[in-house]
Amino acid sequence: MGLEQRWLAGWALAGASALILTLGVPAPDASLHAGDAAPAIAAADEPAPLAAEFAREVVPQLHPPPAALADYAQRLEQALRDAQALPAQPEFVVLVDRSPAVQALMIWWGGDGTPWRLTGAAAVSTGWPGRFEHFATPTGLFVHTLANPDFRAEGTKNDLGIRGYGRKGARVFDFGWVGGAKGWGDHGTGQLRLQLHATDPDLLEQRLGSAQSKGCIRTTASLNEFLDRHAILDGDYDRALAAGRSFWVLRKDRAPTAWSGRLLLVVDSQAAARPDWAPWPTRAGRRAPAAAPPASAASVGVQGSVK
Repeated sequence: MGLEQRWLAGWALAGASALILTLGVPAPDASLHAGDAAPAIAAADEPAPLAAEFAREVVPQLHPPPAALADYAQRLEQALRDAQALPAQPEFVVLVDRSPAVQALMIWWGGDGTPWRLTGAAAVSTGWPGRFEHFATPTGLFVHTLANPDFRAEGTKNDLGIRGYGRKGARVFDFGWVGGAKGWGDHGTGQLRLQLHATDPDLLEQRLGSAQSKGCIRTTASLNEFLDRHAILDGDYDRALAAGRSFWVLRKDRAPTAWSGRLLLVVDSQAAARPDWAPWPTRAGRRAPAAAPPASAASVGVQGSVK
């Protein structure tokens, strides 16, 4: 049974318009299912597609050591196998570690029978529970589909002078309405609009690497542009283009590859301490890690986009 069929059979979030599968993420030492081969990590002399482009275009970057990469590759492999969503052919998959002590995004390339290779990693900001309408970014596997069309930032400022989606023209990758743990009130389950987007380059980029958002995943302008121009999550868009459709949101200078994907995996490594490869922000905005909200079955609908 494929990912969409599993969702239709057992999951139907109220008000959700995306195909979403939220699943448990194994602990760092969790083993693969019996009979499954351990996920292979390509040697350092076998760079992933677009690794050189990432090194040139994305600033700043993170450089996880081999042990950390092996752990994340196992998490990725296990999650995709559990969801029966392991790509039959190599493609890009985006992984985010929401742990307050990590706050990192990684672009992986691989698939069934193909060793996972890291294209690049960078700091992000995920949900910072503790204030009204702030969620813990939900963990699980989320699908970037045409059912939730992307859009581009207008570059306007809010009443605090902040451009919540970054510079004008920055792409907002929309994953639709999902269930997430509320960081206020009864700490129950509510609905948030999960998006992956740039943040204000002047006021908030320096805070990336610490939990800051209302539940979405914030990136630098350069990482947002990399994901956008190289069509990292545009698998469904590329297939629709091949069928004759057109989309205003796609940039004219995009440079797609044969490996565009559509999957976002959010994990929580529950790191006990800040790893050396993912340092705290060095400028204003550093915050202590927020405690995880208690689990609850309560559900409250929240209207509007959460950023």
